[in-house]
Amino acid sequence: MRKLILKNHQSPGDILMLTAAVRDLHACYPGQFLTDVRTSASQLWDHNPLITPLDEHDPSVSVIDCHYPLIHKSNFAPYHFVHAFSQYLNEHLDLHIKPTRHHGDIHLSPREKAWISQVHELTGEDTPFWIVVSGGKYDYTVKWWECSRYQECVDHFAGRIQFVQVGELRHFQPPLRGVIDLRGRTDTRQLVRLVYHSQGVLCGVTFLMHLAAAVEMKSGKPRNRPAVIVAGGREPTQWEAYPHHQYLHTVGALPCCKDGGCWRARTFPLGDGDEKDLPNHLCVDTVGPLPRCMHMITAQDVIRRIEMYYEGGSLKYLTERQATAARKAVLHGLEVV
Repeated sequence: MRKLILKNHQSPGDILMLTAAVRDLHACYPGQFLTDVRTSASQLWDHNPLITPLDEHDPSVSVIDCHYPLIHKSNFAPYHFVHAFSQYLNEHLDLHIKPTRHHGDIHLSPREKAWISQVHELTGEDTPFWIVVSGGKYDYTVKWWECSRYQECVDHFAGRIQFVQVGELRHFQPPLRGVIDLRGRTDTRQLVRLVYHSQGVLCGVTFLMHLAAAVEMKSGKPRNRPAVIVAGGREPTQWEAYPHHQYLHTVGALPCCKDGGCWRARTFPLGDGDEKDLPNHLCVDTVGPLPRCMHMITAQDVIRRIEMYYEGGSLKYLTERQATAARKAVLHGLEVV
């Protein structure tokens, strides 16, 4: 059996896509490989049966620094991010790996599935909830939507949908009112478990979007997790969008993204010395604090996409009892903060 150690220390979303490549490698070449990893976001590999501890100093082990140059073809080639690492391995190992699922590969143990969620702990019952991220990392501010628009969505569904806000406090995560505030209170594995219990996800193109597709739904729930993604025009849709998500984009609607995503990084320079402040990384069409592609997506656009899941029968709004329990959890969160 060929022994591989795969390395990558990029963002969690990238590591999640690498889990797909490991899954598909073993699916296409069963019994032919032993695989181990050295990555950031190591908790994404917890309980993964395809990981075997290997010693990178063992001469029989091949160590591969994994990249995805396929992204440079993303605006015109019919590939999704899920293809990226597999194609890299194909080229470097002379293989023919093909994706077997249109999402990453996350495994939860039976014990994890049996645990109640952080929201259940706060509300005292199994309360349905959506997860929301109101900001993002400072390196790609062009992905941010306006916080007041997220707030408009939360307010519109008050008493019918309970939103739970997450995000790392070292990033830009402006607080929302009327949410259960778990910002800074989830590590990667806790976020995985929170997504497992969630009814839906509202966010931009970020790690949470990929988790929404990769983490299985609880037994007795819809097969695929609802998600509304505020995407704008930075990334080409075929590279990022998942089949069961409501992916709100403006690709093709503006000169700057008429042929695909612009792949710009920041709306305005931050003055932090990062190369992303250079003109070739900055948005070329802004409206106030937003890129025009994000400004064009309104709160009503998002609200309508969320409502579709309920009108179509995939989801049900909170009962009066669930809404009352959720309000208590919101107040409890305010007291803790």
